[in-house]
Amino acid sequence: MPYSINLKGKLIDLSTPLVMGILNVTPDSFYEKSRTTTEESILSRVKEIIDEGATIIDIGAYSSRVNAEHISEDEEMRRLSAALEIILNEYPDAIISIDTFRSGIAKKCVEEFGVAIINDISGGELDKNMFETVAELQVPYILMHMKGTPQNMAENTDYKHLLQEIFYYFSEKINRLHLLGVNDIIIDPGFGFAKDLNQNYELLSHLSDFRIFDHPLLVGISRKSMIYKLLGITSDESLNGTTVLNTIALMSGAHMLRVHDVKAAIEAVKIIEKMKQSN
Repeated sequence: MPYSINLKGKLIDLSTPLVMGILNVTPDSFYEKSRTTTEESILSRVKEIIDEGATIIDIGAYSSRVNAEHISEDEEMRRLSAALEIILNEYPDAIISIDTFRSGIAKKCVEEFGVAIINDISGGELDKNMFETVAELQVPYILMHMKGTPQNMAENTDYKHLLQEIFYYFSEKINRLHLLGVNDIIIDPGFGFAKDLNQNYELLSHLSDFRIFDHPLLVGISRKSMIYKLLGITSDESLNGTTVLNTIALMSGAHMLRVHDVKAAIEAVKIIEKMKQSN
């Protein structure tokens, strides 16, 4: 089924999957090469994301890797403000998503910088005001599944029925968002968040089942431990594995890919779209 999302007043068609390029303004993200903390490195990364064909730039200032350092809301906003000013001065028409679980950050970034999407790893669990804030802001909301926090999620992998619990989580939260008037919801199963290696692959094998929610599906699997731990390599060596999993995700109905390596993801999209046309 074709979907579209409203980005800054413009309907963006998702019948061809979009690619979202990751920009981390953190000193401690799990993939070292994704860290950008200077004006030069931020602009270089943004240029790369745009030139390689991504539609959206996803900016995060709070590392969500396992056992990540907890930073204050003021520090998160300081990092984001600095990056957003640099980017928008050079690329005023950039479509930007903010990776945050804090409603105050979401509100400031949308109202002061014109950010187009809120990407919340906690699905509203870590800030009880997030759903109401998104409803007020009327921007698309990426609803991700996670249990616990980035600091303790690795210990929160105990499920009686993995898929049933995740599906219940999404059905309950989507219903709450709809009641608040939020309709532009993008579902993210949360690969690597409170899921062990086997659970991640079980989730991937059932990705097409998420069609039941009738909302676009985002997959963020880029260079994650489910690749490098399985293959006995490092995140630096995980581009090939990432492309394989992104291809599986696209074949299973993903509408958006959140990636470090935009060019490879765009190529995967083009090949899968060609295959669809040839059927």
